[in-house]
Amino acid sequence: MFSFNKPILLRKALGLFLVGERRRRGIVMESTLKELSNGESVLDIKDKCGVAGGVEDIGYSLLRDPHYNKGLAFTEAERDAHYLRGLLPPSVSSQQLQEKKVMHNLRQYQVPLQRYMAMMDLQERNERLFYKLLIDNVEELLPVVYTPTVGEACQKYGSIFRRPQGLFISLKEKGKILEVLKNWPEKSIHVIVVTDGERILGLGDLGCQGMGIPVGKLSLYTALGGVRPSVCLPITIDVGTNNQKLLDDEFYIGLKQKRATGQEYAELLEEFMSAVKQNYGEKVLIQFEDFANHNAFELLAKYRTTHLVFNDDIQGTASVVLAGLIASLKLLGGTLADHTFLFLGAGEAGTGIAELIALEITRKTSVPLEEARKKIWLVDSKGLIVSSRVESLQHFKKPWAHDHEPVKELIDAVKAIKPTVLIGTSGVGKTFTKEVVEAMASLNPKPLIMALSNPTSQAECTAEEAYTWSKGHAIFASGSPFDPVEFEGRTFVSGLANNAYVFPGFGLGIIMSGTIRVHDDMLLAASEALASEVTEDDYLKGRIYPPFTNIRKISAHIAAEVAAKAYELGLATRLPCPSDLVKYAESCMYTPLYRSYR
Repeated sequence: MFSFNKPILLRKALGLFLVGERRRRGIVMESTLKELSNGESVLDIKDKCGVAGGVEDIGYSLLRDPHYNKGLAFTEAERDAHYLRGLLPPSVSSQQLQEKKVMHNLRQYQVPLQRYMAMMDLQERNERLFYKLLIDNVEELLPVVYTPTVGEACQKYGSIFRRPQGLFISLKEKGKILEVLKNWPEKSIHVIVVTDGERILGLGDLGCQGMGIPVGKLSLYTALGGVRPSVCLPITIDVGTNNQKLLDDEFYIGLKQKRATGQEYAELLEEFMSAVKQNYGEKVLIQFEDFANHNAFELLAKYRTTHLVFNDDIQGTASVVLAGLIASLKLLGGTLADHTFLFLGAGEAGTGIAELIALEITRKTSVPLEEARKKIWLVDSKGLIVSSRVESLQHFKKPWAHDHEPVKELIDAVKAIKPTVLIGTSGVGKTFTKEVVEAMASLNPKPLIMALSNPTSQAECTAEEAYTWSKGHAIFASGSPFDPVEFEGRTFVSGLANNAYVFPGFGLGIIMSGTIRVHDDMLLAASEALASEVTEDDYLKGRIYPPFTNIRKISAHIAAEVAAKAYELGLATRLPCPSDLVKYAESCMYTPLYRSYR
């Protein structure tokens, strides 16, 4: 006789019913919902609202799919065709009116985190309106969806978490990462931004709550670079946290254990990288974000020859800062090789910027790289990096250990090295003191001061401090935005050395050319493209970066130059090369205007 377990059979039967019902309703949805865009069907429409009902609940599903929901912008005809009658108020709005209403509501919030949460709610409800809003109001909303507000959002991510916006891969998934990747509903992925949460901005180890960074970065890939949101995937790798406050928090959403290190960490990352290539192919761009120094350098070195990888903290920051330096030469005079650079901070950002400056000097002057590095000095927590310290230095600091007597304090390093450019990547606020800025001003008629650490609270100095203490002589740029400064009857507009200038256009250039590896010359091309966008009007205001209002045009230009360099290096696979890469880049860009359905 055969025995059977009734509950198991019932669950299997229900499972088969659910699968069949989802397939049936997917066919109904796809056949009934059509776009009036070149006569093409809406692709991959998905039912995310359960299985009850039949044709009649298409409207209900449609309103809850952020990819297709238009809210009150559904026309009378669309409401009739797609069973929306009664599910919406009778008013019909344009996308422009919706945008005006949302901006009005956002401006009522006094707390930046409330604006952030409102924007995330909008993204989960109406994707196209979210991106339309961000594109049209980029200078106002960039600080809301990214730095500095995203830092606070990460700190409180466990409290504000509502629904997943990306994949969480933890040690629990070891041996099953490929299976986890297949759980993501979109199957064609071109860009992944991944973090392990160990060094979130200047805030330290936030563990699993670092997910706000990949989500924010990828929203900028779409809004600023025109990369379609459906091909973007945010991922957080959770190996634990060493933040005791989070471990003691009953509401913490991540693994409650100390961070895995060594072989256990390396094996998980190796499985992840292999699974990504196996599932998405050779040409998926993997952007490492906010890994701690020791892992960031090792991962980039290990995978840059086998995968399409990019570290925004090391390479993206470097490209943006180099662009500002190239642009500043019009105000400072001379070439990069004529200047002396002093960094406060010798981690991922500092050493990455320093290396790209040295590479640019080498390309322009043909001097050996080792010689070009001698124009660049770094200060870490123990003082000036000099040759007498070389045995105790981490490997990525050793190229910057020059012959000089030890110097402990930054102010003494300024007086000894006499730099023309001072760059802060320390993650420690208020370290460019009045004495330091005054010393820079006494040494140079126009000192270039770049306080790059994020968020705003960690900036080495403010714009007002830089202009006031230098008596209006400084050229200033920062990683977080500052308001214009009035000093002695003149208005100074500081430059914003934000990575968002480069990585969206850089990624677009890689995708549209089918590039298979990132080369340093592509970073240099991006820097020079960005620098060329600075206008005479920008220079008159003291800016060494263009305004973000033109960012889509800038991103298309950067994408074109990056792609051109990839074709030149033989790294592009999408052949033949388009005759006009700028126009091609613009044609590839996602546009968040509503579509008409029939």
